[in-house]
Amino acid sequence: MSMAIIEAGADGEITFTGTSSQIYGRREIAANKHPEDEWWFGSALSILSWIIIFATLPWSLCLCLKVVQEYERAVIFRLGRLLPLGAKGLFFIVPCTDSYTKVDLRTISFDVPPQEILSKDSVTVAVDAVVYYRVSNATISVTNVEDAHRSTRFLAQTTLRNVLGTKNLSEILSDRENISHFMQTCLDEATDPWGVKVERVEMKDVRLPVQLQRAMAAEAEASREAKAKVIAAEGEQQAAAALKQAADIINQSSLALQLRYLQTLSQISAEKSSTIIFPIPVNCFSPFLKK
Repeated sequence: MSMAIIEAGADGEITFTGTSSQIYGRREIAANKHPEDEWWFGSALSILSWIIIFATLPWSLCLCLKVVQEYERAVIFRLGRLLPLGAKGLFFIVPCTDSYTKVDLRTISFDVPPQEILSKDSVTVAVDAVVYYRVSNATISVTNVEDAHRSTRFLAQTTLRNVLGTKNLSEILSDRENISHFMQTCLDEATDPWGVKVERVEMKDVRLPVQLQRAMAAEAEASREAKAKVIAAEGEQQAAAALKQAADIINQSSLALQLRYLQTLSQISAEKSSTIIFPIPVNCFSPFLKK
């Protein structure tokens, strides 16, 4: 449904100018007249620039020849318009009409400042991380965002807070690998329109309040003591069962206990020289006296 457009002139006269679609069409036609004028102006400026370059050879080559490293790319603009292909190594520009921006393609790392985060179970922790990223498309990183590096840093801070805010304290402390991988996936999807590839995210440190640290230490100490008591009780139970079996075996022979006494004496005498008075029942010699 199109609406009629009515305009009032300077003298108060009301004039019907047509429907809204017609008005927008007129504006687009008027806007399309400017690129043609700019083309003529740009052509004249380019011709003048080339004339100056040839007139000042070879000194003009110092301004026209540029070099970027192998790990860099140059995004070139001519009269404010982006050239389709970037440049690397040695390339030529026209000083009056061209401008370029160097983009580093190497992997860059930065520390995410410590963020005060309220976890899902209402515990305040301070978490910091490190992010590794690189520019995958130099042209997009220049044309689609004002500062790709600063935007990536700000996004990493907000993503760290948003992701850890949905986790419990136990998950933050024990499941760091999965949290880091999830953060890397979220950052990579968000920075893809900026020509930035997030390669890795790692959580560096999780700092807890002092009172919470004392409470967790007391809880861990009590848990260890309880486990130690259970293990000691199980050892006593197993030792008692082993002693009962040994007593049953010794009870089957009348001389087994005497042999055990002698074995104990030999062990004592081996450790320290001492005089031991050990009573021996007379009935032990009765078999020899009968013979």
